[in-house]
Amino acid sequence: MNVDLHCHTNLSDGSLPPEELLKLAIERKIDILAITDHDNIDCYSRISAPEGPLTLISGIEFSTTWKNIGIHIVGLNMDLSNPELLKGIEFQSIAREKRAILIDEKLHSLGFKDCLEGAKPYSSGQQVGRPHFAQYLVEIGAVTNIQQAFKRYLGAGKAGDIKQQWASLNDVISWIRGAGGVAVLAHPTKYKMTRTKLCLLLEDFIDLGGEAMEVISGTQTVSETQSMARLCKQYNLLASRGSDFHSPGQPWAALGMTNDLPDYCEPVWSQWT
Repeated sequence: MNVDLHCHTNLSDGSLPPEELLKLAIERKIDILAITDHDNIDCYSRISAPEGPLTLISGIEFSTTWKNIGIHIVGLNMDLSNPELLKGIEFQSIAREKRAILIDEKLHSLGFKDCLEGAKPYSSGQQVGRPHFAQYLVEIGAVTNIQQAFKRYLGAGKAGDIKQQWASLNDVISWIRGAGGVAVLAHPTKYKMTRTKLCLLLEDFIDLGGEAMEVISGTQTVSETQSMARLCKQYNLLASRGSDFHSPGQPWAALGMTNDLPDYCEPVWSQWT
């Protein structure tokens, strides 16, 4: 089956409107799709389950921290009307507003004025995130491209890397599970942790109610996939996969173009099919 359980629209930091992303998913012959915008479910009020072979399930990607490291938790197949989930999303929305102000202040201290106002036109939704600040820095000539903006000012450990506002890992997992969903550790290879540290994260994640991890996230090496699959099996977690699609023209994160899970992994979607 062609399954993509991690992708983004322009209502967070992607480039396609929800309707166009859904159209692309149908063109790519995806069987099961979850749209996982950052800390919001706005896309699901814009689209409905399509007719035909594509199954659309609810999704979200929450930002949180573990031992002061920013991590992301994907929620899948939730009741989007659940009151606790909606309260959690509201909390994260306020956190994102505060974060944007703090990023603006940090960039102002580095000599870049009015970055928040400059970033807003790049945001189609209500959220202003680091990619939108990056686009503005390119616009004013502070950097030559978005990658350079993250490397100098917005990436991990840089001035614009603000993560103190997020809800706790415990709260995020509780919101997802309370809405009947499955909590998934997103793209574990991207945190650049040692194996020992990643194992500690997985142990805490499981203790708090986490049930799955992304074994495949976009384009990755065979050795990365096998390494994540072995961890998934070791900790008796369900396995997920997703492209982490944000925009066309990014072959490393192309919608519906990920590899298959290893046979010994139990897919998270097996309970829905």
